[in-house]
Amino acid sequence: MPRARSRLSARFVQTVTVPGRYADGGGLYLLVDQAGNRRWLYRYTRNKRTRDMGLGPARDVSLARARELAEDARRATREGIDPIEVRPTAQRQAVTFREAAEAYIAAHAPGWRNPKHVAQWRTTLLEQAAAIGRLPVDKVDTEAVLMVLRPIWLATPETASRLRGRIERVLDAAKAAGDRSGENPARWRGHLDHLLPRSRPGRTHHAALPWPEAPALLIRLRALRSISAAALEWTILTAARTGETIGATWAEIDFEARVWTVPASRMKAGREHRVPLCRRCMAIAAGMRQMGSPYVFPGGRTGRPLSNMAMAETLKHLAPGITVHGFRSTFRDWAGDRTNMSREVIEAALAHRVGDATELAYRRQDALEKRRRLMDAWAAFLDAEAAAKIVRLG
Repeated sequence: MPRARSRLSARFVQTVTVPGRYADGGGLYLLVDQAGNRRWLYRYTRNKRTRDMGLGPARDVSLARARELAEDARRATREGIDPIEVRPTAQRQAVTFREAAEAYIAAHAPGWRNPKHVAQWRTTLLEQAAAIGRLPVDKVDTEAVLMVLRPIWLATPETASRLRGRIERVLDAAKAAGDRSGENPARWRGHLDHLLPRSRPGRTHHAALPWPEAPALLIRLRALRSISAAALEWTILTAARTGETIGATWAEIDFEARVWTVPASRMKAGREHRVPLCRRCMAIAAGMRQMGSPYVFPGGRTGRPLSNMAMAETLKHLAPGITVHGFRSTFRDWAGDRTNMSREVIEAALAHRVGDATELAYRRQDALEKRRRLMDAWAAFLDAEAAAKIVRLG
């Protein structure tokens, strides 16, 4: 059954500001970016390949005109002609790099798990690459890309590399949409690698506390008796990430089984992670539950979680220079040095996966009970009374 056409109204096209892709039917879409800019897109399939053809910004192309252009493109497709190849040159040149970047972000944002990615992409492409923003996307050449990259290439290599990759993706998408042709001037291998020095940013590690010093810090931390201190202790005891802790809700805590189940949507790797809770964690949870918030660690605003900087601020006064994330490394070093648990179990406690695809396919369980013994031993080590004991697990 053919899809209905003419779903959109002229008023909707003129007033919609919510970012997204809105279907008019028959392959015609209205794209709205984060800044509220609107542009038309026609999507079609030719030779089993889906292509996107830009039809211009909505401020210049009315709904009626966009439908006419889409119908012309459909007619060309039915006649075996690629509509992009026969589109007028002037129409192809109308799209600027900024518009192409906005269109890329609007098209991909729904699939990005972390909302922060949208802001990061906008900052990278619309601010750091502002020098080429008004340039027609088919006029972005190697010199234009180098003009953006050279000032920061050696000064901030990680940022520059990220910017280059995102420019490359936008230009690839613009080519797929028929807004440019030829080779991608932002490509690294075989192109920019001959024009820019190879930068080798050193791998940065989160500053971690040496594991022998952890019990002493826990004594000072427990004396603070604040929500951020409780959250930090929970994070250390569970070897969790900051986002996993501050986003924890009561629905994720099974008090009877003593298990915290972090859903896949909140995990870095996109997989559900079960965390065995030691008795100290259960005591922390019992205390937090009395506050009546939907979040285990509530923030200053009603119904909101703890700020993602709260634990870092607490730790800054206890151990300057040490990071919250670094305690995952502290736990890893302790587990490797002071227990005989296998590497697979230790890495599973950190929500890491170890092994190749075949090995992982056969290893379906998450070793919860082994990890419970490991985390209970970690909690015992952190308890000052047991700090001097060597923990050996059978």
